[in-house]
Formats: sequence, C-alpha cells, structure tokens
Amino acid sequence: MTKLKSNKKHNLAGLGIVPEELTEDNIESWKNCLKNYLVGNGLWSVVSGQEIEPDKTNKQVHEEWKKKNSLALHAIQLSCGLALFSKFKDPHISAQYAWTHLAERASGKAQQPVPVLDYVKEIPIEDNGLGEYLDYKSLYKAIEEGNLNHTEVFLQQKPDAIRARVTLHDDTALHIAILFGKIAIAEKLVDLMNADDLQMINDHGATALSLAAICGAKKLAKTMMIKNKNLVRIASVDHEDGQLPVIVAALYGQKDMVRYLYRVTPKHELSPEKGDNGATLLNCLITAEIYDVASKLLKRYPKLGVTPDPSGYFALGILAHKPSAFYSGTKLKFWERCIYSCNHHGSHDNEHVEMQTSSSIDDHNIEIESSDGDTMERKAHGGLTITTRVPEINYIYQRKLVHVEVAKFLSVVFEEMPQLSKSDLEKMHIDQIVYDAIKHGILEFIKEMIKWNPEIIRKKDKNGKTIFSHAIVLRQEKIYSLIFDLGTKKSIIAKKHDILKNNFLHLAAKLSPPSQLERVSGEALQMQRELQWFKEVENIVQPKLKEEKNEFNKTPEMVFRDEHKKLAKEAENWMKNTATSSMIVGTLIAAVMFTTAFTVPGGNKNDTGLPTMLETQRTRFLIFMISNALSMFSSSTSLLMFLGILTARYAEEEFLKSLPLKLIIGLTCLFFSIVTMMASFGSALYLILQEKLSWFTIPIIVLSTIPIVIFSILQFPLLIEMTIQTFGAGIFDKPKKKSCFAKFGACWQG
Repeated sequence: MTKLKSNKKHNLAGLGIVPEELTEDNIESWKNCLKNYLVGNGLWSVVSGQEIEPDKTNKQVHEEWKKKNSLALHAIQLSCGLALFSKFKDPHISAQYAWTHLAERASGKAQQPVPVLDYVKEIPIEDNGLGEYLDYKSLYKAIEEGNLNHTEVFLQQKPDAIRARVTLHDDTALHIAILFGKIAIAEKLVDLMNADDLQMINDHGATALSLAAICGAKKLAKTMMIKNKNLVRIASVDHEDGQLPVIVAALYGQKDMVRYLYRVTPKHELSPEKGDNGATLLNCLITAEIYDVASKLLKRYPKLGVTPDPSGYFALGILAHKPSAFYSGTKLKFWERCIYSCNHHGSHDNEHVEMQTSSSIDDHNIEIESSDGDTMERKAHGGLTITTRVPEINYIYQRKLVHVEVAKFLSVVFEEMPQLSKSDLEKMHIDQIVYDAIKHGILEFIKEMIKWNPEIIRKKDKNGKTIFSHAIVLRQEKIYSLIFDLGTKKSIIAKKHDILKNNFLHLAAKLSPPSQLERVSGEALQMQRELQWFKEVENIVQPKLKEEKNEFNKTPEMVFRDEHKKLAKEAENWMKNTATSSMIVGTLIAAVMFTTAFTVPGGNKNDTGLPTMLETQRTRFLIFMISNALSMFSSSTSLLMFLGILTARYAEEEFLKSLPLKLIIGLTCLFFSIVTMMASFGSALYLILQEKLSWFTIPIIVLSTIPIVIFSILQFPLLIEMTIQTFGAGIFDKPKKKSCFAKFGACWQG
C-alpha cells in the first residue's frame, strides 16, 4: 500500500503541478502550488473569473477562452486526486467552478467554527433594539426547562404571548416547545391556540406541525390536526425546500409519523399533475425504507414511479441502491433461510391497511382507519403467532413483508415503463439504473426488468456492455446465472463484445471488485473463485473467442495473468504460511505419538516385553494404542500434504483444485490427529489413575477437549468453506425449473 501511495505521489510530481493530491491537511500548500502553475501558464485569469466566458458569436475569442478553460480544468482534475475527480468529470463545468469548490470552499470551511443550529440558539440578553423579544425571555426559559407551571402563569399574565414571536427567528412558544422536545407543554399550548394560530410559521417557513413531523411527535400532531385539518397542506416555505409535513417526516425517517400524516393528507396534493410533492414523497419513502406507504402511494398514482423529483432522481434509481429491500440482497444464515421459506402470509389490499413493512421491528401492529377517522390497533393477520414474538423470527418476518411489498412496488413501476419513449428512458438514465441494480446483486430487479422488456438482455449500453457483461465484471453470480435459462441461445449472447473488443472471457479475466473479493476468506480461496468464474464463462463462449485479442492485443488468458499477478502471489504466500504453521503442529503431534507408542503406561514385562496392561486392562489399553496409532498416521499424512503445498509450482490452474484439495486433506487429517491424540491422552490418564484417583480423570479428560474446540473455532469455518467451494454445487445457479424467458421465445426469431 505504501509503495502504491508513493507511486501516485511520484506520478503527480512528474506532471510538475503539485507534489501530492489534495487532502484535508495540505489545502493551503496545494492551493498555492496549483495557483503558481496556473499563473505561470497564463490560465489564472480564467480560473479567478477575471476573464469571463465571451459571447459565442465571436467564435475565435470564444474558442481561445474555451481552450484556456479546458487546460485549467484539466490541471485541476489531475491535481485533486481520483476521489474528488469524479465530482468534476462533467465536461460542461468551468475551471472557475472547480477551483471555487476545491480551493476557496475547502479553505473557508477549515477556518469557520462549527455552526450552531439556528433553531436552538438562545435569545441574546443584551438589549440592542431587541426589547420585544426580551419580554418573552422568561417564557423561553420556562419552556426550555420544561416548567409547565411557570409557562401557564406567564400565559395567564400575557395571553397574547401564545401567538407572539418570542425569538429572533420568529418562533412562537409552540415552535420552541417542540424544538426542545417538551411535548407536554406543547400539548397545553395547542389547547390554548386557535386554528389560525397553528398555521403561523417562523422565518424558516416551518409550521409547528412540520417541526412535530421532524421530532416524530405523533400524538401532538393528531391534537393539532383536530383543530386545523389544513395544516398538512401547508408546505414549509424555506425548510427542506418547501415540503409538506408528510415529506418532512419521511426525510427524517419518522415512520409512524409518516404513516399517520399520509393517511390524513389529501391525496390530490400528491398527484403528479399537482406538482412535485408526490414524486418527492415517494423517493423519500424509499430512502427511509417505508415501503408500505410507498407501495400505497404508487398504487394510487402509478405515474409517480417514472416521474423525477425536483433533484432529478427517479424511484427506480433509488431502489437500485437498496439491496436489503430484496431477498437476493438480504444475508440470512441457514436456519434463517429455512424460517424465511416456511413463513407465509396473505396479501392485504385494503386501502386503509398500514402494514409496518419497514426494516424497523419495534412492533408489528397495523393501523386501520375506521369510518369516524379514529385509529384502531389490530394485530397483523388477525393476531400474531407466538413464534413471531421471538425477536429473531420476527426480524425474518418483517424482512419478508418488506420483500413482498417491494415486489409489488416494482411490478407497478414496470407496468408504466412501456408508455415511456426512448428519450424518456434516456432522461431516466435507465442504463445506469440497470448497472446499479446489477452492482448490488438485486436479482428480482433484473428479472422484473426482463419481463418488462425481454430485449434488454441483448441491449448494449454506451460502453457496449450487456447485463451479463456487467454481471461478469461485477461478479454477480445470481444475475449471471440467468444466462443458463436461455439454453443454447446463451452462446449467441456470449459472443457479444464491448467497445474495446472485450468478449465475455476477457471480462471474466479481469480482477473482481474488492467488495466481492472480500466476501471470500483468504487469498487462495479468492484466487480459486476467480478461476471458477473464468472457467465457467469459458464453457459457454465459442472456442475461437478463447484466443481472440481485444483492443489492447491481449487474449483472455493474458488478461487473466496480468490482472491476477498480485493476487496469485498473495495466494501463494497465504498457502505457504498456512501450510507452515499447520506443519509445525503436525510435526509435534507425530513426534509425541511416536514416542508414546514405546513408553506405554504400566511398563512392559521383563520376560516377554509385552505391555503389562495388555492383560489386566485389555480393552482400555487397546483404545489407548489405537488412538495413538491413528493420531500418528493422520498427522504424518497431514505433514505430507503440507509438504506437497510447500513444493508446488503455484501455477494459476493449481488454485482451482490441486492446492485446495491438498489443504483440505491436510487440515482434515490434522484435526483428526488432534482428536485422537486427546483420546490417547485421556485413556492413558485413566489407565494410570483408575485405581487410586479415578475421580480425577474425568475433569482432566474434559479439559483435554479444549484444544479440539479451539481448533474447531479457528480452522473449521475455513475448512468447511474451502470444501464447499471446491466440491459443492458451485456458485452458479444452473438448474432452473421454470425459465423467466420461456414466454419470450418469439424475440429470438429472425
């Protein structure tokens, strides 16, 4: 890592711009070096804004400015490092914009103190023309301290204070009470206020209901709504870009509050024809993982699924970054998967049913709105079973509810997709959405997309890659396994190339993303997984593609060797280190067992040389000798296996079967030798102490199991993982009972 870092610094220094890329610690020196470079090359006038962009009608002058801007922007991009470069790779941004955000803003941020929340700033005591606010200082203090009695006394003396602006930010007493979390005082204030008072906003444009939405004060919100039902339609003018209270609650992840406010908000306010509120709320609900409300909103207005919010984000794009919302992206243990598959629940289509399908598992009630507007608490599915009260089982239950709800959500969105034109899909960035879904391994997302448009499996993006190309590069075996549903047609798909003339095998030869490599323990198993991918893709491509060269004049095998050179070396070291450390243990066991075989407990007879206990304690003595011999033989076998690992050639192909097999046999034999050694030790103790201290042998034998337990904890998971990966069914889901492509065979004709 140090070497790579030094190389990066050296490369930047070689450019003659800055000695190292921009970090939090070198802002000033970086800025000075880069400014000197820009000044020396006559580019500073463009960056500083002294030379603004000329009118395009003067073509020669504009081209000269454009050239300077591009050179300056290129210098900034090279100097800021890869992490920041991605923020300024848009060719349409100016060098002045990049400099302002990197240099001036960064420098200013380092000098400014941490800002205090405007909402909770105390009123200044000095009277600098602020007398009207100081009149309410005691009221402010009483609310801040949660003193209800003092608050009531003040309001009795000054009744008009209930609607007065008591802070510099035009907060009323109710605003202050909610911000300080004094709900009891807030409820009392609501009782004293009339409907119009509740509509008062502070200088941030926030009503008291908006603040209650932030705090999640559901009971208080209900009290306010009883007095003024119009509050849910009042958007915060400045706060959170002018959002309705239900949107504010979703932004802050207040799930119970969201469910309540959604129910009481007039639905026409969320219509796509009315404005951006619907799309904004939908995206906020997905971000906050409140999928039950999101599904209900989308069911009412399906068009929202393909409508961008004011920031240009689409619901599908956000959902593509939520793998936990799908079964394929949820990591479950074996027993959890069993419970998941056994857990069945019916569907509820009632418009008023508010199933808590969010990731929260605090409770499992659903809310049903009665005809008089009250909320009744009912148990999901007519009463929870006793098993769902177990936290672990309830978690799985909640996750499955989420998955079911999101599946319905996806289905509704993709039903709207056929109505979109090609330009609409481009504005939606559908290729990026597909890529993100593949990157996060969301199998259900891709399947649903294929149902919407079967031709998408052959469609290429701007880089010439198909969904299977991305699945190979990103090492998403579940999505890649869809290719096996195509039968013989998979060979047609597998011959496609990207813009760099890489075929599928070239892509499989590339190194896995770090996030995928880290899923596998040990560099040797990582190398094995890489070879499994390469061999699997090799089986479906045409023979001529195996030797085909890409744009860089490299065959797939050459690409694999170059990409995995470092990993192969690390895998070799990992194998050797594991074999060496295990070999030491095996050698000790073999030496001890060999010695023990000739120094048996009880000694030998002088006349025959046979063990004395062979006649007196025959059965127990045979147990001792057999376990001793088994330990000796198994440890010797493990030594031979580890020796074979140390003397191997370490070619790439050996990591596929040969080396893992040797390590599996070696570790298995070593574990068996430890078990039999402890059995031999325990039986020897029993033979020696049975007559005088037989009670003492039991705790000793129990303690002798500790090495076995420790070895099992440390090495068994690795041994099991290696065995499954080497001899298991494989990482690819080849057998498919029902193909999701079956109904689309017509797409392949012609």
